[in-house]
Amino acid sequence: MKVASLFALGLLTSFSAFSQGNNYVQNYKKFENLAMTPPMGWNSWNKFACNVDEKLIREVADAMISSGMKDAGYTYINIDDCWHGERDEKGFIQPDPKRFPSGMKALADYVHSKGLKFGVYSDAGSQTCGGRPGSRGYEFQDAMMYASWGVDYLKYDWCNTEGLKAEGAYKTITAALRKAGRPVVLSICEWGNDKPWEWGPSVGHLWRTTGDIYNCFDCIEDHGTWKSWGVMQILDKQDGLRKYAGPGHWNDPDMLEVGNGMPINEDRAHFTMWSMIAAPLITGNDIRKMSKETASILTNKEVLAVNQDKLGVQGFKHSVKDSLETWLKPMADGRWAVTFLNRSKRTQAVSFDWQATSIVDDLSKAELNAKTTTYKVRNVWAKKDVGTTKKAFSSTVPAHDAVLLVLNK
Repeated sequence: MKVASLFALGLLTSFSAFSQGNNYVQNYKKFENLAMTPPMGWNSWNKFACNVDEKLIREVADAMISSGMKDAGYTYINIDDCWHGERDEKGFIQPDPKRFPSGMKALADYVHSKGLKFGVYSDAGSQTCGGRPGSRGYEFQDAMMYASWGVDYLKYDWCNTEGLKAEGAYKTITAALRKAGRPVVLSICEWGNDKPWEWGPSVGHLWRTTGDIYNCFDCIEDHGTWKSWGVMQILDKQDGLRKYAGPGHWNDPDMLEVGNGMPINEDRAHFTMWSMIAAPLITGNDIRKMSKETASILTNKEVLAVNQDKLGVQGFKHSVKDSLETWLKPMADGRWAVTFLNRSKRTQAVSFDWQATSIVDDLSKAELNAKTTTYKVRNVWAKKDVGTTKKAFSSTVPAHDAVLLVLNK
């Protein structure tokens, strides 16, 4: 009995030591103090899809400076899918040597030399959506490579993820990024299927709420097994999600299609609404060749200030009448942004009596009460002051367009 007891004790001690020695607790929490306002930058996918190379990325970085976009606040230069080459003999991912002959470190260094930040793309599955090597099973190796290159932003997609659970998969890449040690903004691109807004705030800095956008104001593009969504369709899908957004954790209705073929009025409405709902502003056009009208939308600092407001409260739809929607967004220092969005195909008249309308936002508890406070009213697209809230606001809103006002005390 004594020998057996000693053997059992030794075995228990052995197992205990073994388990303690392998009790590695991973850090599944994102890097803090990043993306405290919605990220602003550029991504290659909407315009170029898989047609990416280092020459394009360098030219876009240059154009970010010369176009005034950097001065307006755009920071990230993000390469989407198809930059990948093969993995080396140890499993480390390499860039496509034909498209990126100088390597990713040199490209990141170039972007950084412009005072910008550098982003790449991967996928939680075995392959990316474009058929390149995914990160499944290689998460920690990939994170090490990204850190060695100087990556600042990672868009992480959800193709070819058979059998994976989204929350666990994204926690794995978060742990890998934390282990690699370089602070990275993590963009969760899970398409909203597994309600990432419920678990994403501690794991990533932004999460896609829908499937892919495409450059149509009010359409659905059916691909058979999946759909692309127009601007208005994606806007509608944000309903009920505003409580999950705030500094460091944002609902992402997908990248901007401004400058990709819609008329200027629809581009303006698109940009207005993404600003109102505190969406990340990741442009997807060819900023090397954009028109003056497109540049004027993307660099309107008064509109950008609505998006980048430090309070970080997502706007909400207040009312709808005859396809004319009224949206409000509480801002810091008691200010408000007010948008009249015309979804119809005809010009609509708008009249808003500030004195007759007292509004309290249930989420932020902010109050818009023109009876007790007089606000100055600024039309930020027209770039002119239009009186105060002592008088009702009256105007017209063209078809598929928006009027954006900012109320200041």
